[in-house]
Amino acid sequence: MGATANLASELQVITSGLDSVVIRRYGAGIIGGRTLDVSGYPYDVIKAGHVIIASDDDETLFKPMPLKASNYAQYDTLPGSHHYVGVLVRSVTKDAPLAAIMYDGEVNDKASPYSVDDIKTAMKTELPGLVFMHD
Repeated sequence: MGATANLASELQVITSGLDSVVIRRYGAGIIGGRTLDVSGYPYDVIKAGHVIIASDDDETLFKPMPLKASNYAQYDTLPGSHHYVGVLVRSVTKDAPLAAIMYDGEVNDKASPYSVDDIKTAMKTELPGLVFMHD
């Protein structure tokens, strides 16, 4: 079973500062978004541009790409039985992880919350419509 969230909660405003800069051009995304499994995620906010992955074994399980335990400033390796599905369009909280996920468009890699340099090639193979650029 996938992650769940309360859809009747109060509207929250998150000011992470770079949401409007990270997504340079929205091409296409997962219709209706997905609720993320945020168990084990170390921060209260998952920022726009964060890489989102999904389970190969459970089509309802979507989650933020894990961060290195030794350095929460970098993505860890892709867990086994998972694949890349896109990037988070806007920041969400762990309390309400209702995610808009883009799989086609332009992402400002310099404004993204974590460097995609180590995973960019693998992501381009999996998501050819997702382009990482900057000015």
